This record gives sequence, structure tokens and C-alpha cells, in this order.
Amino acid sequence: MKMVQRCAWATSGNELILAYHDQEWGRPLTDERALFELLSLEMMQAGLSWQTVLNKRASFKKAFANFQVDQVAAFTAEDESQLLADAGIIRNRRKIAAIINNAQVIKDMHQNGTTLSEFLWGYVHGQPIVGHYHHADEVPTTTPLAVQIAKDMKKRGFAFTGPTIIYSWLEAAGVVNDHLVGCCCFAETSRLQPEFA
Repeated sequence: MKMVQRCAWATSGNELILAYHDQEWGRPLTDERALFELLSLEMMQAGLSWQTVLNKRASFKKAFANFQVDQVAAFTAEDESQLLADAGIIRNRRKIAAIINNAQVIKDMHQNGTTLSEFLWGYVHGQPIVGHYHHADEVPTTTPLAVQIAKDMKKRGFAFTGPTIIYSWLEAAGVVNDHLVGCCCFAETSRLQPEFA
């Protein structure tokens, strides 16, 4: 029986990792709520394992109002204190404050007639970048594109969005498809295009 090949980071056999890799990662995403969720999770992952974040994902959704931008943007200092006391999530004060801040920035973008999706996909003219990498050590941790997006996000007021976090977000949201060429998901995901409303 032939073994299914996956990207090196998804070979642990853990069900959450496998499902995330096979069903979400690298698939073009335009939904505003989902993009905000992934950005927030990528921020939370900084310095930790992705496994840790996925294990707490349901708790994050509950704690952060399912990542509904307007609701998170309205969080108060009291809400922030409650989040810091929530053992179900990663209790990092800077990261929690950044998620709330970023929701407020996205809400401002909406009020000014643009979306996070339009902002993000505008950098690649709505066309995913396919990596065509054969080995895990070829996949970058950041690129000039990620550096530029991180810089522009900082100007807009986003927090905790450095180039490495942003590159991981680009991969997760399918703006960049870094499934290895030999991965079982490569052929399918490399044909996918974002669906804009």
C-alpha cells in the first residue's frame, strides 16, 4: 500500500494537524472572519508550536467571539482581563491586546470602504503564488512580499504582524501555496483560485 505524502510539518500523524493541512492550509481564502481568525492564530503561534494553537482553537473561537471583527473590536479592558484569566487560550498579554487592536484596525478599514481580503489579495492581483518546492528546507520563512505587507500593515496600525508571521499567514490563507510538489494536496491546491464576493 502506497504511503500518502504530505508536507514535512504535517507528518506527525496528529489528526488536527492532518485535517488542517489537508482541508485548510494553502487553500485561497477571502472570507473576512476566517482571514482575521488565521491572522490571530498565526500571531498566537509565534514562539510556540502550531499543534499547541490547534489544540486550543475551539477555545480561541469561544473567547474571541468566533473572530467576528466588530465584536472583538468592541472588547473592553474588562474583556481583556477575562481573556488573560482564560486557561483555555494562550494567555499572552501582548498577543491578546494585538488581536483586539487588529480587529479595530480592520473595522476602520471597513468603514473606509475596503476589506482585509481586498488589502491582502491586492498584493498578488488576486492570483495565488505557487511555490513549486520539492524539499522542506527550500520553503522560505519570509519573502520580500511578506516584508512589504508587514510594513504596510504596521503603517495601518496593525500590531504583532512581523514578516515571519505574515508569511505564515500568506501560506495559511493560500495567497502563497507552499505545499511541496510531492504533497498529496499540491495538484489540487495549485489549481484553486480565490472566490471574491
